[in-house]
Amino acid sequence: MIPTTMEGVTIRIMCLEDYENVKAYLREEYYTAEPLCQSSGEPVHLQNEKINDALYQLMIEEGISLLALDENDGGRIVGLVMACALYPENANAGALRLDETKLEDNAWTRIYQLLVKVKREVNLHERYDISKALYSDVTSVASWMRGKGLGSRLAATLMDLGRSKGFPLMVAFCTSFYSARQKKALGMECIYSIDYADYKDDKGRVVFEPAAPHTKVRVMAIKL
Repeated sequence: MIPTTMEGVTIRIMCLEDYENVKAYLREEYYTAEPLCQSSGEPVHLQNEKINDALYQLMIEEGISLLALDENDGGRIVGLVMACALYPENANAGALRLDETKLEDNAWTRIYQLLVKVKREVNLHERYDISKALYSDVTSVASWMRGKGLGSRLAATLMDLGRSKGFPLMVAFCTSFYSARQKKALGMECIYSIDYADYKDDKGRVVFEPAAPHTKVRVMAIKL
C-alpha cells in the first residue's frame, strides 16, 4: 500500500533520518501558513524548540507519519502528515508529557494550551468507547503544490494506514478553515469546535485573531 506514486509524487512513511529535512520544510511551509502561527507575529518555529523536536521525533518513531516527495525534483518534500496514536493516558499531551508550568509564555505555548483544552473537552475515548485513536496532528502541502489534491491524498493515505494498523477512529484538529473543509470532503465529521473569538485569557482578552475565514478550531473525526 505504501509507498504510492501518482503524477511524480511519492507518499511514504516518514523515518527519523528524514527529520532534518522535515524540520526545514516545517519552518518554510507550515509555520508560515498555519493560521495561529502566522497571525501570532512570533517566530513559533524557534519557540520551545527542543521540546518540539522531541515531540515530532517521538511521533515519527511510531511509523504513521507520512512524507510526500516530488520525484521530478530530486525527492524534494512537497507535503507531509505528522501523526501519532492517542490513548486515554496521553490524550492531553500526545506523544510527550509536558510540565505546563515550565513552558515559556509564547505563541507555541498558547497554541499547545488551546489544543490541550480541546482534547480534554472533546473527550474522545469516552465519546466513542475506544482504547486508541489515530491523531492527525499536522497536515501541510507546499505552497507551490496546493490546489492539486495532494492534501486530500495524504489524508486518505493516512486513513488507509490507520485501518491497516487497527485504529478504529481517525481524528484531526483543524485550526484552518481550508483544512477542515478538506477533511469534510473526505467524509470526516466535525464533532467539536470553538470560536477563536470566544477563547480568551484570564484577563478576558482574545488569544488568537487569525484572518478570515479562519474563525475557529474544529475537531474532525471518522470511523475507520
